Amino acid sequence: MALPVSKREIRKNLKMKYVPICILICCMILAGNIVYAQPNYDYENLKREKLGRGFIAIREDQNRVNLTWRYLSSDPTSIAFDIYRDGQKINNVPLRDATFFKDTNAPGKELNYELRIINNSPGQGDKIDERYVLQKNAPHGYLNIPLNIPPDGITPSGQTYSYHANDASVGDVDGDGEYEIILKWDPSNAKDNAHDGYTGNVYIDCYKLSGEQLWRIDLERNIRAGAHYTQFMVYDLDGDNKAEVVIKTGDGTIDGTGHVIGNPDADHREENGRILSGPEYLTVFDGETGKALETIDYIPARGSSEDWGDARANRSDRFLAAVAYLDGEYPSVVMCRGYYTRTVLAAFDWRDGKLTNRWVFDSDTPGNEGYAGQGNHNLRVGDVDGDGRDEIVYGSCTIDDNGEGLYTTGMGHGDAIHMTVFDPSVRKLQVWDCHENKRDGSTFRDAATGEVLFQVKSDIDVGRAMAADIDPTVRGVEMWSLASGGIRDIKGEVINPSTRGVSINMASWWDGDLTRELLDGTRISKYNPATGTAEVIFDCDECVRNNGTKSTPVLSADILGDWREELILRTKDNKNLRVYVSPHETGYRFHTFMEDPVYRVSVATQNVAYNQPTQPGFYFGSDLKEVFSEKEIKTTSDRVTLETSMPYDTYKWSNGKTTPAITLERDDALPGKANRIELEVTYRGCILKDYVEVTFAK
Repeated sequence: MALPVSKREIRKNLKMKYVPICILICCMILAGNIVYAQPNYDYENLKREKLGRGFIAIREDQNRVNLTWRYLSSDPTSIAFDIYRDGQKINNVPLRDATFFKDTNAPGKELNYELRIINNSPGQGDKIDERYVLQKNAPHGYLNIPLNIPPDGITPSGQTYSYHANDASVGDVDGDGEYEIILKWDPSNAKDNAHDGYTGNVYIDCYKLSGEQLWRIDLERNIRAGAHYTQFMVYDLDGDNKAEVVIKTGDGTIDGTGHVIGNPDADHREENGRILSGPEYLTVFDGETGKALETIDYIPARGSSEDWGDARANRSDRFLAAVAYLDGEYPSVVMCRGYYTRTVLAAFDWRDGKLTNRWVFDSDTPGNEGYAGQGNHNLRVGDVDGDGRDEIVYGSCTIDDNGEGLYTTGMGHGDAIHMTVFDPSVRKLQVWDCHENKRDGSTFRDAATGEVLFQVKSDIDVGRAMAADIDPTVRGVEMWSLASGGIRDIKGEVINPSTRGVSINMASWWDGDLTRELLDGTRISKYNPATGTAEVIFDCDECVRNNGTKSTPVLSADILGDWREELILRTKDNKNLRVYVSPHETGYRFHTFMEDPVYRVSVATQNVAYNQPTQPGFYFGSDLKEVFSEKEIKTTSDRVTLETSMPYDTYKWSNGKTTPAITLERDDALPGKANRIELEVTYRGCILKDYVEVTFAK
């Protein structure tokens, strides 16, 4: 199959004749078959959050309390913990296999928990790492955050409206190592771009997990409310260990300290409620106070609405946003406009109190015409080509870290997109995408080149697609869509011809095993390979979903405790957020997913337009525990090479070797008998053990 058009490939071909043949031969020998680009971040220089333990206690019922905390990449793999309740140790053995503990004899009163790191040095006691006070009246199953509901309002046309809590993001805004929640309030009259009508103001709040509200930003009347208008990025952009908030603003926007941006008296709304004129701004807000730090003209500018495909801003006011490590060190913010026709992305750096434009990509620029109309209602970010810098996967095309087009497939717009490491055998990123053009259906492609690995064509608008490792009997991450002909594996083969009873929406790591659960609205369900359907394992009758038929939570991400994901939902009366924490025990201990740049950015972009689930830049699934694909090997050869079924981080063989593969010689083994070879590997901090038995036939 021919590869998509790629400027980089053209440049490579022009330079290829100057590459010495000896280098080519060496590369071929090292690669064996194919060289796969994989995320290649320089973690020593990459600016990331300095997270604390995220230690929390959640009462499960009258007698049980669940305690969970983070395992960090800075921790040694040998680290072990004890937990004390009211001064008494409650675990019988050191906690080293998981960062989750179930206190099964918890009194129904205020409880003071301590998390201690075990110190094996003689004469030194354990180190108290964190404390948590569980209140006597704590709710069962979740952390409650009371909300400050904005007042109802009336539009110029006389329509009344109220408010509901919508999408959220997280960031450590005060530098204490723990996340705060940044929440968007939508009015009940929020509009899709296709519809006329006034809307109420959009508000952005910041809450600590204790429930304290730090600030409120009022975007005011010159920012229309709806899923496609306000995409807010929350991230530490300058490396000072405090997150900033970046939002498109307008005349009259009021920051968290009461300061007004632009002209407070301006009203740019048309009689039909649309906003077709007036200045547009981009503002960086201090995450701790909500204060506007700097405001500049918004790029990409609106210009004439007709330049984007219509005269009513249905296409010109389609916004996306992202965070990306474009220089391989600092995160930049990328603001985007348009995807049905003209497509513009603008990257900005926030350094030393100044917001500067890094680059602008415009499909109207000569040579970029093939990138027009390729964007989705969402995007993905990651180092797809292995250069240590992020690319922006913009639907059916990808923009390189330098603001140039990397490739375009020409398959057009879609509503859902997923990017992760699907195949455990390699560490390359791949993309599962769906398309609206009633032709291209669903495609699985190489994230670095755009090469289509398999495709399921369709004559309908394929508006939903999903990818997750839900079946432990099948290798790799599974994928399916509205028109994929069932659930498919990484080779494109159908493993279940029906998706009936299997949601095509969001996902969550929830129950403690290595497969992923499905998330739809307020429900979490688990796929059963035996029946081919999913069974509900969690629901909340007192909470409601967001974003209409998109049926999404406020947020789903690994914001607390161990590697599994918390679920944030709003109550029906919008008076509270509930942060649900998994009550399930687990036998696995992984570094918090928030330390992975691809995953962390997918949390930051979850609020963008049509929300997509988090996905990491590494393989995660049931294949991790199958270190060897074969447990017994019988051979007549004089030697056999042993290697794992997938790449791991470290290796420790029972013969003392630490290489990914070893060769066992007949002369070093017992002939005719099974020779047991054991292997201990680590993967993102988790220690996994397996063995294989090799028999050399006499």
